[in-house]
Amino acid sequence: MAKNIKLEFGNLDMIRTVDEKLASYNVEMTEVTGGTFWRAYTPEQIAGTEKFPVMKDMSEFATLMQWYDPIDLYNPRLRKLAKALGKLWVRVSGTWATKTYYDFDGEYTDGKVPEGYMSVLTKDQWIGVLEFVKAVDGKLLVSVNNCPGLHSAKEPWHPTQAEKLFAFSTQYGIPIDAVEFMNEPNMLEYSGAPAGYTPADFVRDQDLFHNWVRKSYPNCIVVGPSSTDSQAASMGPGGKGGAGVGDVMYACTTDELFDGTTTRPDIFSYHYYNGISERLESMMPAAHWSAEEAQSEEYLATSGHIARVYGAFRDKYVPGSPMWVTESGDAGGGGDTWGSTYLEVLRTLNELGSFATITDGIIFHNTLASSDYGWLKHGSFEPRPNYFAVLLWNTLMGTTVYDSKIPGSEGAHVYCHSRKDGKDGCVYLVINNSKTDVTAVELPKEAVKYVIDGNGNIRSTVMYLNGKALVLGENDELPDMRGEVVSGTVELAPGSCAFFVL
Repeated sequence: MAKNIKLEFGNLDMIRTVDEKLASYNVEMTEVTGGTFWRAYTPEQIAGTEKFPVMKDMSEFATLMQWYDPIDLYNPRLRKLAKALGKLWVRVSGTWATKTYYDFDGEYTDGKVPEGYMSVLTKDQWIGVLEFVKAVDGKLLVSVNNCPGLHSAKEPWHPTQAEKLFAFSTQYGIPIDAVEFMNEPNMLEYSGAPAGYTPADFVRDQDLFHNWVRKSYPNCIVVGPSSTDSQAASMGPGGKGGAGVGDVMYACTTDELFDGTTTRPDIFSYHYYNGISERLESMMPAAHWSAEEAQSEEYLATSGHIARVYGAFRDKYVPGSPMWVTESGDAGGGGDTWGSTYLEVLRTLNELGSFATITDGIIFHNTLASSDYGWLKHGSFEPRPNYFAVLLWNTLMGTTVYDSKIPGSEGAHVYCHSRKDGKDGCVYLVINNSKTDVTAVELPKEAVKYVIDGNGNIRSTVMYLNGKALVLGENDELPDMRGEVVSGTVELAPGSCAFFVL
């Protein structure tokens, strides 16, 4: 059924203020060092005309991965597009970071990796990270290694390796702004921890790590536990959860990661994905959403549900802190086949809008420029629909969150913020997730509209703004993204979204 909604202007009820860096991103450690990551989908799989082949069992897992050379963090296009997003957080982490050796003295230039590690980070590679963060005016979040090469499960963690990373960054003049102990500790050994590693071992080592950071680098923010919890998240809308790969490789709960700790992080963090991708569908089919479900109310409600689930953990263990989603995307396992298309824009914008109504914090999209869920295409750094959607969000949506007074329902997911330009007024985001019906939006006054869609193709790899394709111009110039002045009633086609600046 078609929706008719009326936007208000003036006398808006404020909900909260949120961090201006809300929409931030990840650069995986494996991108920096080079290494294996999720194999790219074919153009036909992305278009939905070819089904992704089902993995029969874990013996075929390696076929889901491929080798990628180190990313060029000096690339002018990459830096230009990243800087255009604003002064954001850059997270360099991932499962591979837990198993990476910091070789700043050139000990392993022959290509060999020290025993107990899986990859080597060179000094020049890390300088590339620091220079990238500086070039985009970002702030740096990292995690450190915690693997068999550093210590056994029964031996306490020690800062021999972490000190290299922190000391070099500080001396270079671009210190580490925030740190996690390790990536997704709930999966323990699956995440790279030493053999036989238990929740009690993690608690022991996280306490040691927190104390070391606070003594040695007191200006660094401590973030954690950056985990998934399949038990807590599996009761989401549609019963599909939002724990991602943690649904498949379950090891321990969030409570177990905090039980017995003597120190707590400054900021509570978790990972959220809308279930798992086609790559891992055969391992846990109940955790996978199909493309046909990706506009449903249940699908879009998952991110808000997960935020409330982890909000209870935050209130229990780190009360009063912001919440950081240090990894997020449409699906664990490198993203779904449609992660690089316009269809994923609806979920992304709805996640930002709903999260801001629930709590304050940061959402780190995984990733900036790797795998099928990256904002930019790996290698060419060609911007995908999600890039332009987040660019619009970061350009238009301010930090004050208002109550839109419009209950969320099919065809009408409505969010309201202050104006990013600081002028009086407000900005509405309206998402019409209906597949069939138009949403009529009655404006209270003249407004500037920014309507985005796939130009009739929900799985389009190009997004359109007010009917014009968003593609880079000559010398990588960003396209004209000015809005159009409108008044009266605006009709939003099925599957389209719109920002209205009043």
